[in-house]
Order: sequence, then C-alpha cells, then structure tokens
Amino acid sequence: MKVERRSLIGVLLLLALSAGAPLNAQSTQEPITGTVRDTTGAAMPGVTLSAMPTGGTTPQTVVTGPDGTFTMPLAPGTYSLTASRTGFRRITQVVEVAAGGKKSLDLTMEPQLSEEVTVTAMKRESTVLEVPFSVVAPTAETLRDRGVDNIEGIAANVGGFTVQNLGPGQSQIAMRGVSAGQIARDQPGVKEQVGVYLDESAISLSLFTPDLDLFDTRRIEVLRGPQGTLFGSGSVSGTVRYITNQPELGVTDAVAELGGNVLGTGAFGGNAKLAFNVPLGSRAALRVASYYTRMPGFMDAVQPDLSVRENVNDGYRSGFRAAVKFVPSDNFTITPRLVYQKVKTDGWNRIDDYNILANPFTTTRPAVTLGENRQFTQLDEDFTDDFVLGDLNLNYTFAGGVALTAITSFTGRDVRVIRDATALTGSITGGSIGLAEPVYTLDAALIDDTTASVVTQEVRLSGGRAGLQWVGGGFYSHTDRDYNQTLPVSGFQDMTGIPTAGLRAPKDTLFFSELGYQLDQFALFGETTLEAGRHLSLTAGLRYYRFTEDKEQVFDGIFGNDNNGTALVSQPGSTDASGVVPRFIASYKLPGSANLNAQVSRGFRLGGINDPLNVPLCTAADLATFGGRETWQDEKVWNYEVAYKSRVLNGNGAFNISAFYMDISDLQATVTAGSCSSRVIFNVPSARSQGIEVEFEAAPSRNFDFAVSGSFNDAELRSTLTSTDGAGNTSVVSGIEQGRRLPSVPRLQLATAATYQWEVRSGALAYMTGTYQHIGSRYTQVGDEELGTLDLLSFGANTPGAPLTQRTFTYDPKLPAYNLVNVRAGLRRDRWDIAFYVNNVTDERALLSLDRERGTRARIGYLTNQPRSFGISNRFTF
Repeated sequence: MKVERRSLIGVLLLLALSAGAPLNAQSTQEPITGTVRDTTGAAMPGVTLSAMPTGGTTPQTVVTGPDGTFTMPLAPGTYSLTASRTGFRRITQVVEVAAGGKKSLDLTMEPQLSEEVTVTAMKRESTVLEVPFSVVAPTAETLRDRGVDNIEGIAANVGGFTVQNLGPGQSQIAMRGVSAGQIARDQPGVKEQVGVYLDESAISLSLFTPDLDLFDTRRIEVLRGPQGTLFGSGSVSGTVRYITNQPELGVTDAVAELGGNVLGTGAFGGNAKLAFNVPLGSRAALRVASYYTRMPGFMDAVQPDLSVRENVNDGYRSGFRAAVKFVPSDNFTITPRLVYQKVKTDGWNRIDDYNILANPFTTTRPAVTLGENRQFTQLDEDFTDDFVLGDLNLNYTFAGGVALTAITSFTGRDVRVIRDATALTGSITGGSIGLAEPVYTLDAALIDDTTASVVTQEVRLSGGRAGLQWVGGGFYSHTDRDYNQTLPVSGFQDMTGIPTAGLRAPKDTLFFSELGYQLDQFALFGETTLEAGRHLSLTAGLRYYRFTEDKEQVFDGIFGNDNNGTALVSQPGSTDASGVVPRFIASYKLPGSANLNAQVSRGFRLGGINDPLNVPLCTAADLATFGGRETWQDEKVWNYEVAYKSRVLNGNGAFNISAFYMDISDLQATVTAGSCSSRVIFNVPSARSQGIEVEFEAAPSRNFDFAVSGSFNDAELRSTLTSTDGAGNTSVVSGIEQGRRLPSVPRLQLATAATYQWEVRSGALAYMTGTYQHIGSRYTQVGDEELGTLDLLSFGANTPGAPLTQRTFTYDPKLPAYNLVNVRAGLRRDRWDIAFYVNNVTDERALLSLDRERGTRARIGYLTNQPRSFGISNRFTF
C-alpha cells in the first residue's frame, strides 16, 4: 500500500504543479478571424486552433463556435497555426500577423483515416497506405475512444492479432495463426514468436513481455507477417511497436487523466495520469509521462475452512517515462530516456473447475462445490513485475541526406510469481507417494523468480534519392537471464521423517532449481526499395544472424534430479545457430489511390535447451517418450502474401485486404510430459497457416465514422510425432497429429467500432462510441484436442478424499467463442474531455486459456476476463 500511496501522491503533485504553471501574456494584439468548414462546406464547431509564436514556448488556443467561426487576438509576429478536431486531419500553416491590421483566415478540414497515419514499419517514414505489406496503426486517440488501455484490448480490435491471457502479467502474443501454444512461466528458455518494441528498443521477453500502459503514446503499429529482415529474432510472425510521444522543442503543454470504475461485483478501480512537455532552452526539451492504475479484483477464493476471500486478484500498475531531446545542431539529435513500470497483483483471474483437494466427489474429505468466478486456495498468489528500460537514440544527418541512427538500450526485469501449489504437491505426496492427509494438505507455495538484463546496440544508415531508398546496419544483443524455482513445504520433514535438505536445497524445500542463461546475438541487415517505373516498386532485404546460448542447470530437492536419479544436477548446455533471412516485395500503384502488393519473406525463432525430466515421477512409458530431448532447433517460417490497399468513397474511406500462406518448419511445441510433471519442447517438422485479413473504415460525414477489422485463419499441423515403446507399440505423442489445429488462435476474429458526434452549445462536441468484438474458439496447447476426460482414480487408493462418488470428470478443453460489447458517451470541448462508459455490456464470461497442474491430475481451471464494469474518464490539457 505504501508504494500505491507514493505513486498516487506523486501524480497529484505533478498535476498541481502543472496547473499552476504561468501563461505568457501578449500586448498590442491584433485579431485573426475566420471560419472552419468541412469538405462539404458545412461549418465546423469544436475545432481547436493553436498559435505558437516563432521561438515561443506557450501557444494561444481558441475553439470555434457553433457556426464554425473563431477570433484569435495575437501580437504582431510569425506563428505556426494548428487546427485539430477528432476524426479530421490536422492542419498546420505559418501565419504572419502585422501591426495595425486585421487578418482573415478560413480553413477546410478533411476526414482523417488510419491509412494516412505516418508509420515507421520499414524504419523510414511512410503512411499505412504506402507500406507494401499488412500493417495497422491505431492512434492513441482511436484506442482511447474505444476504451482500450492494454495490449489485450489492442489485439481485440485488430484482425489476425491475438493475445492469450495466461495469468496476471503473463500474456502470450500471436499473429496470423503461427502459435505453438502456451509458454509456461517455468520455461524461461523459450523465445517469443512476436517481437515487441517500445519505439526503437526491443522489450520482448517471451511470456513476460511487459503490458505497457498506453498513456501518452502516439500510436501502436501492428506489423503482420515475418519481420525478421529488419527486426530479427522473435518476429517470426509479426511485430508490435509502441510509438510514444517525443519531447518537442519550444513547446510547453501538459495532459492529465483521472478516472474511476466499478465492477458488477462491487469492486472499485481508478487511475491518475499526467504527462508534460517543457523546453530546456532553445535546443532541448523534456517530456515526462507518469501513471497509476488501480485494477479491481473479481475472483473469490474458497479457503480450506470453507470461508471465502473476495476479489483476491486486485492489483495496480504504476510507472513513468522521462525523455530529454537535445538538438546540438540542425542535423543532430540526442534523446536519452528512462522508463519504469511496476505491476503488482494479489491473485489470479482463474476459475477452478476441478481441484484434487476441493471437489464435490470426495467422501472422506469435505465436499466442495465451486461456483462461477471462484477458485480454491490455501495461500496468497502474488505476482510482481518490475520493468526498467534505459535507452539512448542518436540521429545524425550527413550532407546529401544520409542518416545515421544509433540506438543503445538496457532492459532490466525482475518478476516474482507465487502459485499455491498445494494441489500439485498433494497429488505427489498424497497421490503418488501415499502419505497421509495431514502431510498432503501442508501449505506448498511454488515461488518463481525471473531476473533478466538485456543490452542491445543497433547502428544503421539510411538514405535515398529519386527512385531509390535504402537502409542497412548491424545489431548486437547480450542477455543474462536467471530463473529460480523453489517449493518450500514447512513441516514436511518433521512430520514424515523423510530427509529433505540437499546440497543446495534447505530443509523442507522439496524442489529447488537455478537456471542461468546467457544469450548473444549478432546480425547484419539491409533493405532497398527501387522505383522500377511510374507504377512499380521492388524491395529486397536480407538479414544474416548468428546466436549462441549457454545454460547452467542446477536441480535439488527430493522432487529434483537428472535422468539418472541423481539428487543434485549441475548440467551445463550450449546451443548455437546461424542463418539468412530474406524478404522480397513488389508493389504496383493502380489508378486512383490503390496499391497491389506481393511479398515473400522469412522469419525465425531461436532454439534452446530443454530442462531434465522429474524422473521419479515418470512412468517407464513417459520416460521413453519424453526423455533424451536435450535441445530444440530454430523455428522457421516462409510467408507468401498478396494484398490490396485502397482509398474509397472519394477519399473518405479505406479498404484493405490481405491473403497469406505461411509454411512453418520445426514448430516449437510445448508439451506436458505426462506423469513426469515436466514440460518439454518438441520440434514439429511441418505446420502451416493460411488466411485473410480485412480492414474497412469510412467517415461518410463529419459526424459519423466506423471501422471493421476481421480475419479468418486456418492453421494446422502437417506432421505427426510418434513414440514406440519396448514392446514395439507406436502411439501419437501428446496429440501432435497431422490435421490438428494450432493452439491459442481463433479461426474467426472480428472487431467493429462506430462513433457519432454532434455539436452542442458553446462549441462543445458530444459523442457516442460503440465497439463489438468476436473472438472464435481456441485451444491453449498443442494436443489439447485429446483432452476432456480425467480419470479421478488415477492414484488408486491414494487418491485424496477417496473413495469418490464418481470415477471420471469431464471438461471441455476447447475454449468457446465469445463476444464483447463496449459503449462510451462523452463531451469534449477545448481543453477537456469527459466520458462515461460501460465495458463488457452483456457481462460475458470469456474463457481465455486452460490452466492445469500436473497435466490435469491436480487441478483444471480457466483464466477468465473482467466482468461488466461502469466507469468515468476525464482528460484535461493545459
């Protein structure tokens, strides 16, 4: 709570300081008058006009009245005049104000579409329409109007982009159906399939990619398809880039947000956020953004005494970004930045469907029936994530227009996950070993600590002339990642007489592990675009990469050993790989504002080293099937796509469609190693994903706009993995069979949004926005189609609570499709915007992923979404 109070007090102090900032006064002012109209000639009220004097720091602002007119008194001089209104292109022009005279200025504003948003998807500035592959770039304003404040919300509004919720702070990103399924927190060696960047700095960390607050961002770029040529490993199926607002020279401004919400369960949340920009002389500027969000809980936890703890999964997210921009000369900029974010939750958004220690089938233990939004726990389940990023961006432009860019970054992560592992441990101590109930119900907390530090350096040159643009450079990264897992069960040794202290594991620690990784990656890349005539442009790119990974594994405790049963394992391992990743693009400009694009590209995900199995828990068959797999290889994807992009409705709309086929080799599938209570990575030789993506948006009038984004995806395995036992019998390994769906991605995904706005008195704008999202059915892991029936008596007479009232328990591993509806109504004028909203209007309970312990023998549950919430949002500019 002290951290929360300090964060909130800091934000409020910044709000007070900004509100008290003095405004510059002008004397001997002359009026500028005029009218702002749309392309139909209709007057436009509610347009904000801002005039910044040359060399000044504080703009003067007015808002057009109900008839679209404005009057702005200004002192003689030169000004940069900007006109802006939601849904329209911003206008900026230079205005000269002379002494002793009046100036008349009329403006015409055109609708703003996402196709016109400037992006840097090819590491140079282009519009979405001009980028010759599938990319979407929703602006912060668009996302805010749709009530989006995290990466799951972004994915719900973009076809072909999915995020699988695996618990607090643990979201797994996939694009275009390329997914190997769930990455567990105890698999630190598995790499991500989608690269995530904060501006120019990579921040991906497989399962623990930080879910950054979207406050004070400019836009989010979603680049579909392999981006390995320019963005390297981890971009095997796509890349996501958070593009933030940068410091601006000569500008003093601030923006603040205050909000609150209440869930249908009665839990409260809220936020306080502040960003400001101030000049530091004529050649430097500072921009700071800070935020605090309180996240209400909505899960109830039944305790062993059958009491109930309510809303256990509440938490908060707080952080800041601070950047300084120095411009020593007109062709040289230096931008250092520091980013920090902390996420803390007190529980999991998990519904327990079956728990070996709390179910309605027991006869010798209290029978427990868990209702909706309930779980069974004996211990607090905490999650804490500290993320820090420091980067330095240098840009120098040489004579002739060649630009040098150098980005140095350091990322630090410190993640702690505490799970109540009493059911897991009890399934072993009670079910497998046969110890008495007082032993198998001892509190057992599984504590995972992940610490990572990543240093990256990228240097590139870019330039061009008429008909030719190019970029080329080098990249290096060094990663140190440590993962420790312990399972303390206090009182176990005294109660059982079984010795537990090992060479590294202290007394009563049944499992102890220390895994250390060191990863080095080096790459050279280049890409060139040639205008081959008036209509055709050709792009070719290439990336050479080489990486090495070294791993130290230490295991101890009575549950930890190597494949030979040795109690302490100190097992080093190494792997390396190198390769070439090409990309080829052809883009043809059709008559009108339309482009036809074709692309062939390759992506890759680095391989790694498997952990040893928990051999004492393995049956002979499972040991034969899952043992002996020391490493896994690089995953590679060939992507083939064609796309059509166009402006329609006389420039007031946009229509994009892409069709793709992705050939996947050595898919890195996570499988649960049967009875071994371990997870291993198998390379599946062949898989494929194919589908289409569609976007259509239009602003048929100045009052109404809408957008539709959808995708259809067909992704499946093209190989079968088999195992042969000692008797010569062949079986399919973990359901990895040709024709099975790839997990975690839906076949059908659809998102729609519509906004209607109208003028009210005093030049204010009222607006209403509604959104609808459909996410199709999914599986969590490869092979989940095989699941659905659990043998409750797999432990025989040792089954906790036996005898049971039934032998089997059935459940559905297929996560059903779900629909979400959000509505928002607000009023905005000049410097403020107030909105009321309802999220998840229908109170849909979506099942986001299947959660399991010891396969499914100890627990079966589902991660779920937040219920219906009502809220208010206030936004102010200064």
